[in-house]
Amino acid sequence: MEIIIRLKVYLKSSKLIWMTIGQVAKGSGLAASAIRYYEQAGLLPKPQRIGGRRQYDWSILERLAVLQRARACGFSLAEARRLFYGFREDAPPSARWRTLAVRKIAELDELTRKIAAMKELLERPCTCRDLAECGRRIMSKKRSSR
Repeated sequence: MEIIIRLKVYLKSSKLIWMTIGQVAKGSGLAASAIRYYEQAGLLPKPQRIGGRRQYDWSILERLAVLQRARACGFSLAEARRLFYGFREDAPPSARWRTLAVRKIAELDELTRKIAAMKELLERPCTCRDLAECGRRIMSKKRSSR
């Protein structure tokens, strides 16, 4: 008597494991709508479709993790797209992050200066009797600072 056993082997490193958008959403912590949006924005590769349904390779979770880190660093979608596509293919990730980080840090430094100036204005007490007087004082300070 001969017994035939059929086995299906799913290895994480193989491209055999497909996930639905719901599984990707659960695995990444993102809403399915966010994943579709990132696809439309060109940040994620178009998924394979089987029976009209999106099917993702497990590597999509790694790409989404990088994308989420970029967003947590304050990178815009355009900057995140540059992280993925704006460098030579052989550019190491460290060089990509460093290039974008230098620019983002400069932006944050400028924003910090602006916030400090706003805070200073807000902390200044107003001693005006009415808004017309406020306007005159503001105009007078603008003229004297020129």
